[in-house]
Amino acid sequence: MQLASSGAPAVLLAHSYYLRHDPKQVQKMRPYPPLATLITASVLRQHGIDVTLFDAMLASGVEEFYRTLDAVRPAVVTIVEDNFNFLTKMCTVRMRTAALDMVRAAGRAGARVAVNGSDATDHPQLYLDAGADAVIVGEVEPTVLDLVRAWRAHPNAPLDVIPGLVLPAAPRDPRRDDRHPGFRRTAARPALEDLDTLPFPAWDLVDRQGYRSEWLRAHGRWSWNLVASRGCPYRCNWCAKPLFGSRYTQRSPGHVAEELRRLRETVGPDHVWFADDIFGLTPQWIQTFAREVAARGARTPFTMQSRVNLMKPAVVEALASAGAEEVWLGVESGSQKILDAMDKGTDLAQIRRATRCLKAHGIRSCWFIQLGYLGEEWDDILLTRDLIRAEQPDEIGVSVSYPLPGTSFYQTVRTQLREKTNWEHSDDLAMMFAGTYDTDFYRSVRDLLHQEVRPPAAGAETAGASLDLRWEELTRLESRARRGNGRSLPVC
Repeated sequence: MQLASSGAPAVLLAHSYYLRHDPKQVQKMRPYPPLATLITASVLRQHGIDVTLFDAMLASGVEEFYRTLDAVRPAVVTIVEDNFNFLTKMCTVRMRTAALDMVRAAGRAGARVAVNGSDATDHPQLYLDAGADAVIVGEVEPTVLDLVRAWRAHPNAPLDVIPGLVLPAAPRDPRRDDRHPGFRRTAARPALEDLDTLPFPAWDLVDRQGYRSEWLRAHGRWSWNLVASRGCPYRCNWCAKPLFGSRYTQRSPGHVAEELRRLRETVGPDHVWFADDIFGLTPQWIQTFAREVAARGARTPFTMQSRVNLMKPAVVEALASAGAEEVWLGVESGSQKILDAMDKGTDLAQIRRATRCLKAHGIRSCWFIQLGYLGEEWDDILLTRDLIRAEQPDEIGVSVSYPLPGTSFYQTVRTQLREKTNWEHSDDLAMMFAGTYDTDFYRSVRDLLHQEVRPPAAGAETAGASLDLRWEELTRLESRARRGNGRSLPVC
């Protein structure tokens, strides 16, 4: 951790994703540094502002943040969540609790406090009530810079002139939001158009050896994260976009390749995770990227996310040339009825072609699967199973539909939501609306789908027969697991 070295008031940057609070992620042990937080740190440094970083990822708990507050005694604390980490979008209960505890502690320490993240954007009142002086909405870097400059000039500087903020409002404040009288909004912050103007992340602020040790212990190699774009232009109706909206902004291929080269020289990971919602998007961008990587001698094995309709042969060939070894695809379902209901804009033939094309070029094809979407019946689940059996993806990640504020899916089911509107942790898999089946049933389906990809250790024929028997048992019991019947199934 780097401590502020100038005589100016200290600035502490932090985030609230504690890996130790999430049992599933502890088991997976794939920690990545807080990318958005580190880019923000670099922007502040670029303008002559020293920063201290509190990195929650490998910390034991919020008590470490308290100790950092005591050591640094910052005048300004900005909690900037890593908006490129998909886990921050769902904002588990434990993550929100930690973030609010950090806001309160920073306020008690006498610091001015600002917060940025998906949950704070969706629920600013929670964070203002905890003591935050401002919630930052939209892209964070220029707004943090304006805030820090204002507060370093005077701790009570007026903030209404700074765009991109949600601020507390007094009961009679004429500027308050009519729908939310507890706060007011400043002018919208224009979106960043030229991402190449942003500096590379402040990699030196994190405990690189700590990350390296955890990765090597768990996986035998070390992975690091980069991002080449912001946003997603597609309109799946369950996908939340609280910070970047539906626009898609890319860095230039050469700029990304240069960061990859610099990362290899200064950090030296064995593998890279591109954290983009969609990496590359166009054939032209990906093909140019492959050439830029080759020109710099920066080829590094990497994992990325994309869509099945984008995995054309020329694209996959360029990805393989650039170093792609694994592509995660938002397959979601083996039922075209469900894909259409999601406004996914893809079809089963594209899923099959994309998977086969990736495998033909030596790239692992991995699928995201979503259970429990509105209208999904048992036959739709079996179609998903059959598609997995037929195409044999190399890995799958299984979740259930999660109502995120700001989506049309959320608006459809919001009247069904009760006390529980967030998962406790990323493996919770709780159904928070009235889907077809109950939570335990979906957990059983998840476990069986995983075994379709990774069957239990036994002879292939024996394992397959055992799996068929379990599906038959679940078929017999599925009617009892439907919502509203007062029954639930034990997790298989």
